[in-house]
Amino acid sequence: MNIVFLNGSYMPIDEAKISPLDRGFLFGDGIYELIPSYSGKMIGFKKHINRMNDGLKEIGIELNWRDEQWLSLCKNLITKNGTGNFGVYLHVSRGVDIKRFHAFPKDIKPTVFAMTVDIPASETPDLSSIKRYTLISSEDLRWQRCNIKSTSLLGNVLHFQEGHEAGCQEILLYNRNQELTEASSSNVFIVKNGVIATPIADNQILPGITRRLVIDILKSDGSFLVEERVITLDEVKNADEIWITSSSKGIAPVTVLDGNTVGTGKVGPIWLKAATLYDQKKYAE
Repeated sequence: MNIVFLNGSYMPIDEAKISPLDRGFLFGDGIYELIPSYSGKMIGFKKHINRMNDGLKEIGIELNWRDEQWLSLCKNLITKNGTGNFGVYLHVSRGVDIKRFHAFPKDIKPTVFAMTVDIPASETPDLSSIKRYTLISSEDLRWQRCNIKSTSLLGNVLHFQEGHEAGCQEILLYNRNQELTEASSSNVFIVKNGVIATPIADNQILPGITRRLVIDILKSDGSFLVEERVITLDEVKNADEIWITSSSKGIAPVTVLDGNTVGTGKVGPIWLKAATLYDQKKYAE
């Protein structure tokens, strides 16, 4: 049975109810996080909570939960649902108003919802068995504040659906200047001549927690040159390796983009080194 949390109480998911006047339902007016957890061990907990707090501040939702409250909630949900491989989904909306009105209402209490979702087991980096991703590319048509992890995900959904209908597992996005932004539900890295690069974390991309962990782990190791910079679409198409990163995927290799092989068409050697190091260090906060 899937046990969820809603506004202070734990309950079976089929008992969880919100008002149709909740602004999360009417406007997508909220912030969310998904924290990966494997056998009860979470990855990047503090970074996820910090990003959630940043998002709440950006859109003016006052919740004032302490980190310890979020940690207790996450641990309780994991325990109540069996301590498997879970993404702990946290969702805060502005709350329930008495009418539908675009402006922020005053003196309403935020809605806090949380649940666990099954995620694949963490894969040990292996060239022979790792899942390979096929992507297409498309112009990024989402809003210009992608750094906020808003629950208003229709733009991402439409892009993801475009890739899904093309038989791909993700879709790589670029802006009007033909510069890489991210993917619909992932961040993107490229490798060329041994140098690893990823777009700058500005308003065009979500500051992914896995993205940040990968950068920090690789830089700390000292064996890799990692750049955060503008990346053109031509650079992406001519890359030796392309990776996508997210909480549920870790570092995933892309071997086909727009019907063309990436590099040699095989999973690259830099990916293997980086993914192995990430696998060893990912639980360190």
